[in-house]
Amino acid sequence: MARKKTITKEQILKAAYEVVATEGFSRFTARNIAAKMGCSTQPIYLEFKNMNDLKEALLDQLYAYLADEVFMVEHTRQPLIDLALNYIHFAEREKQLYRALYLEESGFGNKMQEFSNSLFAELASKDSNYENLSPEQIQSLNMGCWVVATGIASLMSSAIIKPTDEQIISLMQLTIDNILKDDVRIDLD
Repeated sequence: MARKKTITKEQILKAAYEVVATEGFSRFTARNIAAKMGCSTQPIYLEFKNMNDLKEALLDQLYAYLADEVFMVEHTRQPLIDLALNYIHFAEREKQLYRALYLEESGFGNKMQEFSNSLFAELASKDSNYENLSPEQIQSLNMGCWVVATGIASLMSSAIIKPTDEQIISLMQLTIDNILKDDVRIDLD
């Protein structure tokens, strides 16, 4: 008689999330995830081909969480400013997860930037304020907003600055206005 699975894929993903959210990707190992669940590493390798497969599944789950629950909260009725504000709030609220996803070398910095770029472009395309911008202008706007929001997020998550939401909104609006007014081309790739 075959043994019944007692550890599910969802439980493994939950434990993997907890490891990354509290300790970062540097501690993302089968042994640490298994310890979080109180089991051996065997269930992990029964559900996932390897640790990279588990990382990819976790990343997909995190994309959905960020896109559906974190980045789409409305504050100002200006989707691009709301995106920046939500990104900054995420960095301050979930410091270690933010660092793991966006700043750690062993994380997914480039993939997270691609995800965020795609979300930014999608929101800009649906906003009548930006519908006449070229793809290059959208990219410049995205890069300028990304740099300013990441600076604020990093400084806030390190408790170096504590701006109010109104101050953040003003900084983001100023950034957008200046990039569009001067038709600035920002390409930092």
